[in-house]
Amino acid sequence: MLSTIAIESLKRRKTTALLTLLSITISISLLLCVDIVRSQVKTSFTRTVSGVDLIVGAPSGQLNLLLSSVFNIGTPTKGIDYKSVASLKSNKQVSWLIPLSLGDTHRGFRVIGTTNRFFEHFKYGDKQALALTEGRVFEQPLSTVVGADVADSLGYTVGDKIIVSHGLGSVSFNNHDDHPFIISGILEKTGTPVDKAVYVTLQGLEKAHSGPKSAHTSRLRKKTAFLNGHSTNEHEHEHEHEHEHEHEHEEPTQDNYDSDAFTPESVSVVMLGLKNRAAALQLQYQINQSKKEPLMAILPGMALAELWQIMGNVEALLLGLSGLIVICALIGLATMLLATMRERYQEIAVLRTIGAGPFTLLLLIQLEAMLLTIVSAALSIALVAVLMSMFKPWLSSTYGLFLSSPLFSQSSVIIVLLILGCTYLVSLFPAIAAYKRGLHAGLNSN
Repeated sequence: MLSTIAIESLKRRKTTALLTLLSITISISLLLCVDIVRSQVKTSFTRTVSGVDLIVGAPSGQLNLLLSSVFNIGTPTKGIDYKSVASLKSNKQVSWLIPLSLGDTHRGFRVIGTTNRFFEHFKYGDKQALALTEGRVFEQPLSTVVGADVADSLGYTVGDKIIVSHGLGSVSFNNHDDHPFIISGILEKTGTPVDKAVYVTLQGLEKAHSGPKSAHTSRLRKKTAFLNGHSTNEHEHEHEHEHEHEHEHEEPTQDNYDSDAFTPESVSVVMLGLKNRAAALQLQYQINQSKKEPLMAILPGMALAELWQIMGNVEALLLGLSGLIVICALIGLATMLLATMRERYQEIAVLRTIGAGPFTLLLLIQLEAMLLTIVSAALSIALVAVLMSMFKPWLSSTYGLFLSSPLFSQSSVIIVLLILGCTYLVSLFPAIAAYKRGLHAGLNSN
């Protein structure tokens, strides 16, 4: 009975009620979106790298090793001798191994030396594998595969040549011009740091670094031969050098090129995949206690969780701002109910005439407010669910935000209940006004 009266009363003031309903719906939707994004961003953040059980590097701190290997921020303090890498590869618990060599850039983007195993085993999000929009993985030593953001911002396509620069600055005067890399493939957008990286072979990177040195050594040899009077053999040496140079550029094709066959002197970081993930802690302890070479192994999931805790203040700030918006909308609801009280004096008088007491009037006003908020909450949930399903592919490809079910968690339920509780409290002010009006009307009738 009382609910029917409340609905009819709202229908009489439908314009004001609809505007209030719209305001509350938008506010609740915003708060629910922030809560969903907050929880999903945390989940996606901890899945920036997926399927990698251990990351091994020189002792430099857990976060520093994580930032340099996964987020391409900073560099490890020193490299790992390849003997240690070979020892890890031969470990019975290790299923696969990805070596990474860091320290170079290309026009402000990080250059990472690795092998084709990176594209085979590295995963992100919900264990999603890397894929190519065009081209292929490393086909020869001077091949390079670029991330989606690199290709988009610099306008690269398969077959273009790029020059790698030494150092991490956006502008470098130490370019490896002697050994340009040829783009063999472009990665699909992942929304992770992979998009902003250039991947080259370890062999090509080693060749780029040793190029100027080899040329300088060749010049010294020629000068020494001339000073020693061996000019008669100079032409022969030059011919041999040209033959070696020609032989050097007879690169193997994809069919017979094995990027893992080359063994550099050292690498910066190694990513490990284990046969049994339960052995990760045990192997981590063994690596950290290694006496042959000081090494540090970290669990990516734990390191990412630690890094997220540092960013927790931003999360709380977003949630707080959304909460303030909802409170403002509820205050608007109370203002609407108070503003319409003068218009409802006749309605209150009629209700008192048919026997409604002051307490009934108080409940009526509160019921109207609760009905508006309940409908707004239902509309908000439906609206957020539709929007998230529509923008799910775009969020994953652009921002690396991988939405997983269920969208609405326990925190969403708590938020809706808190909003209903706040609605009850805010509606007390107009409800008490109606109660007093009903009480005065009763006294005047006596």
